[in-house]
Amino acid sequence: MSVEFIDLEHIYSEGTPFEFKALDNINLTIKSGKFIGLIGHTGSGKSTLIQHMNGLLKPTRGTVIIDNLNLSDKSTKMKEVRQRVGLVFQYPEHQLFEETVEKDIGFGPINLGLKKDEVSIRVKEAMDIVGIDYEEFKGKSPFELSGGQMRRVAIAGVIAMRPQVLILDEPTAGLDPRGRDEILSQVKLMHSKYKMTVILVSHSMEDIAKYTDEIIVMYKGKVELFDTPQNIFKAAERLEEIGLAVPQVTQLMIKLKEKDSLISDNVFTVEGAKTEIMNMIRRRKDV
Repeated sequence: MSVEFIDLEHIYSEGTPFEFKALDNINLTIKSGKFIGLIGHTGSGKSTLIQHMNGLLKPTRGTVIIDNLNLSDKSTKMKEVRQRVGLVFQYPEHQLFEETVEKDIGFGPINLGLKKDEVSIRVKEAMDIVGIDYEEFKGKSPFELSGGQMRRVAIAGVIAMRPQVLILDEPTAGLDPRGRDEILSQVKLMHSKYKMTVILVSHSMEDIAKYTDEIIVMYKGKVELFDTPQNIFKAAERLEEIGLAVPQVTQLMIKLKEKDSLISDNVFTVEGAKTEIMNMIRRRKDV
């Protein structure tokens, strides 16, 4: 499912002394099935942008189109939009409310009108994706769980609805590296399996580099850059100017290139760095 923004503007408190333009003339098309990274420093407009994708915010000016649904059209049913677009907010565990984990995750699918057997299948699958054992946790209260487990349950509740567009706003904030990698790896597998469009908002350049197909860079309410990770991280100077940075592994490659001119500084994943470092070691052995 594609997402299109046409001349999109959003102004908070318009016409008051507190007026603030959060989005400024956004023209952007996210193609169906892409895994998109969305980055930018605090106040760049990321959160405002994603809340336009399922109608939580209305444009001050401009248009948002999800697939063929114009969200500004009065005939468009927001319920239909929100069935297609799943949004996982930062710290989603604050939205838990049911008495058991199974009921909380199954709440969305039940409200889609799915049969009991299908709801059960989706709950089990979603729990597997986020690394929560179904038999162990299905009957527990979500409020008895650890903070990390609550986060996983909340994410599972959105995943169980199988949205065609899945938006994740800092979904792994506060989790340990292992927990972060487990969740994002499973989301990547789900993205491939269901051909869904995924939009990952994150401050982790490493996660953005590892998992995404394309990256949107926002700055002062505008789209500053929109390209592949390779091309985005080549623009290291511009990223630094707007308060961002390239992945640490890319910084390492830039330093190593000072020692070995054959090292590629266009590397942004650990796997790519391993290859470059092994090649460097082999060259030195051959000397």
